[in-house]
Amino acid sequence: MNYRHAFHAGNHADVFKHLTLTRLIALMSRKEQPFAYLDTHAGIGLYDLQGDQANRTGEYLEGIARLWDQDDLPPLTADYMKVLHEMNPDGQLRYYPGSPELARRLTRSQDRVLLNEKHPEDGVLLKDNMKGDRRVAVHLGEGWHVPRALLPVAEKRALMLIDPPFEQLDEMQRCAASLKEAVGRMRQTVAAIWYPVKDQRMLRRFYQDLAGTGAPKLLRVELLVHPLATPNSLNGSGLAIANPPWGLEEELRELLPWLSKKLGQTQGGWQMDWLIAES
Repeated sequence: MNYRHAFHAGNHADVFKHLTLTRLIALMSRKEQPFAYLDTHAGIGLYDLQGDQANRTGEYLEGIARLWDQDDLPPLTADYMKVLHEMNPDGQLRYYPGSPELARRLTRSQDRVLLNEKHPEDGVLLKDNMKGDRRVAVHLGEGWHVPRALLPVAEKRALMLIDPPFEQLDEMQRCAASLKEAVGRMRQTVAAIWYPVKDQRMLRRFYQDLAGTGAPKLLRVELLVHPLATPNSLNGSGLAIANPPWGLEEELRELLPWLSKKLGQTQGGWQMDWLIAES
């Protein structure tokens, strides 16, 4: 594996994914009952945007840097921006939270955070970054095994992020298979799959696979920074969200037009629909 998320930390896809994650956590936190957060491909947890890897690509400049000093931030971004400002108290954007750090900071004392990372070096860094929080457990293993290994959870409520590097051609199929296994083992799992919007032929097959997972309901949300037909480009990214909590669709309809204007490069846009409508 040669993928390192540090090269892409804070880019447009991260902003979309992490903003949505903060809203999922907030909506699940409306009920007092605890929940477990599961992260199948967790990475190292937090990133230095002034480090060599992030600076080499500068992708964060077209992502979180576009939001950092804005004075028109919607209220729905408050949790996300609060974490960022806590991590950068001097007002200079340097440190960026991965999904494990966002989950660790935004979940409650009664919730658990279960993280998995396959890459051994990144796993060591993740453990170091998460140390001191007894609610957090770090597993070092194959991310595709997480649904089988950790579901169902004792809390009876689960939020799972499936966010692989998409280096292998079969990873979209494996995402769909992981979702099918997750809802098979714990039907009420709220599961969010992040995916790149790039190859339309592969995406059509992916949508078909997702529709066949047997999830009770499945929301498809995509944020675009280039037109869909732009060749050889990451034109945007998507989230397929099984069992989204009540209120998420309405919140995203409020957030996405603003976000697409802020993050659009040659052309911003967004789309949202149900791959599996609630029966």
